[in-house]
Amino acid sequence: MSDKLTHLDHQGHAHMVDVSDKEITKRTATAQATLVMQPTTLIKVIEGGLPKGDVLATARIAGIQAAKKTSDLIPLCHPLMLTKVTVDINVLSDCELEVLCTCSLSGKTGVEMEALTGASVAALTLYDMCKAVDKGIVIQNVSLLEKKGGKSGDWSKGNA
Repeated sequence: MSDKLTHLDHQGHAHMVDVSDKEITKRTATAQATLVMQPTTLIKVIEGGLPKGDVLATARIAGIQAAKKTSDLIPLCHPLMLTKVTVDINVLSDCELEVLCTCSLSGKTGVEMEALTGASVAALTLYDMCKAVDKGIVIQNVSLLEKKGGKSGDWSKGNA
């Protein structure tokens, strides 16, 4: 891994990295976000008892849409032609949900930011859909879990 910040030029100014000479390779990344809520809120999420409708389906769609729009939100991200985005929402305990977003493509730059954006927006959507019954929901642990492919190779949070 390099110590150099690639989004800064030799004068320290922000710029978009030129990826035109990079190889096209298969790249994937998975990111997570965790939500902690009241157990009664989680029961309503699972059973579909919230006034805004199907919370889990809406959060999945929001995460997918956000991953596809990452370059519109993060100024120096390249627009990417993602070939797959999945958003999985898992129950971790009686008061915790985990959001996992995985993005894939064959391209010249990685999809870490797309996975992080997808997980974050899915978590924010869950908060939005649940805030009428639980304003104390905490979104935490937004992080990259793994990335595969590209010049820097594979990386896993568990091996970092």
